[in-house]
Amino acid sequence: MQTSFTPEQLLDPHVAESEKILRRCVHCGFCTATCPTYVTLGDELDSPRGRIYLIKDMLENDRAADEQVVTHIDRCLSCLSCVTTCPSGVDYMHLVDHARIHIENTYRRPLADRLIRSLLAAVLPYPARFRTALSLARLGRPFGPLLKRIKPLRPLAAMLELAPRAAPPAGSAPAISQMPQAERRGRVAILSGCAQPVLDPGINAATHRLLSRLGVEVVSPQGEGCCGALVHHMGREEQALDFARSNVDVWTREIEKGGLDAIIITTSGCGTTIKDYGHMLRLDPAYAEKAATVSALAKDITEYLFTLDLAKLEPKKLTVTYHSACSMQHGQKIVAAPKQLLKAAGFTVRDPAEGHLCCGSAGTYNILQPEISGQLKARKVRNIEATKPDVIATGNIGCITQIASGTAIPIVHTVELLDWAYGGPEPAKLARKAKALV
Repeated sequence: MQTSFTPEQLLDPHVAESEKILRRCVHCGFCTATCPTYVTLGDELDSPRGRIYLIKDMLENDRAADEQVVTHIDRCLSCLSCVTTCPSGVDYMHLVDHARIHIENTYRRPLADRLIRSLLAAVLPYPARFRTALSLARLGRPFGPLLKRIKPLRPLAAMLELAPRAAPPAGSAPAISQMPQAERRGRVAILSGCAQPVLDPGINAATHRLLSRLGVEVVSPQGEGCCGALVHHMGREEQALDFARSNVDVWTREIEKGGLDAIIITTSGCGTTIKDYGHMLRLDPAYAEKAATVSALAKDITEYLFTLDLAKLEPKKLTVTYHSACSMQHGQKIVAAPKQLLKAAGFTVRDPAEGHLCCGSAGTYNILQPEISGQLKARKVRNIEATKPDVIATGNIGCITQIASGTAIPIVHTVELLDWAYGGPEPAKLARKAKALV
């Protein structure tokens, strides 16, 4: 794609990077076939190619974002399916990240949108606040149908619909440090996260148990917090970078203290962002090197387990449909490892049709774009249910929450099934399902 940025514009490293990305696009349109919003809406401006044109025009002319640009960029899930499809290697992720920052800095959103986004940024990354918000959701749930009828307030209705009826009690997270129960094979840190330990602390608990039995020392460093993904995808650059710097400091101290073989992440959306810390902080001389080290150590739990050569187990009478989260398959390019681990553990594994398409969760997308998200969820659930599984497995808490709101089939994290297969307890959701069938 031909560009016409001025030499002065290209002095800005962010603009210079976006210009290089734009020049790789050859207008082929392969991305339209795999873009969830284009497949759903059929509008060229809701395809990666269409958004690239909008971003190019906005940046080249050095103008503030307008309503049209914001509408179509907001509809992007950042699922990165287009990146997997693109034959030219267009780095759409960093291009749309830049566009979102530009929007945040130059566009004044309607009041209701500003307030809702500020609320999400002030609550979701902080576990204590998020837990309080879930408690308050019980009071607000009766007003959901009314909020749904008022377009600017539909995100509030979506929040209430997604909020679980009861969150696990505080203090149910695993211990800060767990020593290996077998011959020591490594030492790792684990990301506690922000939303996941509130919604389902059993995921990290299963990770601690499994790694400990396999001889891996697990540490949860004090002071680690939200990875920054939630605010990063809302264009709130400084808040996202502050989260990144804080975590880099925490993990760097742990590396210096006892060394780390990996930083384990059990939420693939967080993993994609942490693996990008090196890029996000590349212009910060105090953090560039440390951030690159952290990104290199970051591993999804299935990515790390795959290196441990787990024993092959006898077949089980349980069919698992594996939902590959977008941040897993497109963001981190981890496709085969989770399914191979499940098969080795004895499970029958099935793939749903259209596995490349997003379920509609995408961080805060199912709150901010509830109509499109709902269509994608219904499509995903139909494809999953067509495989007739006993259980659904995935590697991202957002996908778990989204898909669970559309089906009665239990959905668990992949590591919970692996923990169970290799000597841990049966996942609570499976136990509840079995009990309900008795």
